Amino acid sequence: MMRIITGRARGTHLYTLEGETTRPTSERAKEAVFSMLQFELRDRAVLDLFAGSGQMGLEAISRGASRAVLVDASPKAVDIIKKNVVKTHFEQECTVLCADYADVLRAHRAGMPERFGLVVLDPPYAKRLVCPALELLLKGDWLEDGAFIVCESAEEDIFEGHEALAARFEFRRRAKYGVAYVSVLCYHKEESHE
Repeated sequence: MMRIITGRARGTHLYTLEGETTRPTSERAKEAVFSMLQFELRDRAVLDLFAGSGQMGLEAISRGASRAVLVDASPKAVDIIKKNVVKTHFEQECTVLCADYADVLRAHRAGMPERFGLVVLDPPYAKRLVCPALELLLKGDWLEDGAFIVCESAEEDIFEGHEALAARFEFRRRAKYGVAYVSVLCYHKEESHE
């Protein structure tokens, strides 16, 4: 059973979707990611674009992030996320959206944080959406300087050979957990040369 590892909601067990349509991040991978980011989360706005149960965004709030926008295209997943938001008592800090990730990143920013300091990308592996999501995050200027992006994929090369896109990010960590590669990237805005 999934749970919040530490922080304000420590030990809270989370609801999960039945069946195989949603594949939650393993406890081991989640613990490794948040151990690395534990001193980097305070007051950051979080965007989880393929939220599933909402566990990654809720863990970030529990550890001091200021706000989380939890997005999933599945109405069933969104129902689970909303239950977990209530169970952790993070209703004030969370916005839950039932929408396609691309629609969210192309949409008007009304009601959204100006930029995000932590983004979680854990799409269905077969759809290979990490690269398109990173491109839309850059195009829409959704990332604050120094933002962290946690990517989970079945491929070791999350950029799939797109060197120009890869050049915009710095790898902080990459590890394999079972069949999943978990990469933590850091984004730095390019300096203006005017």
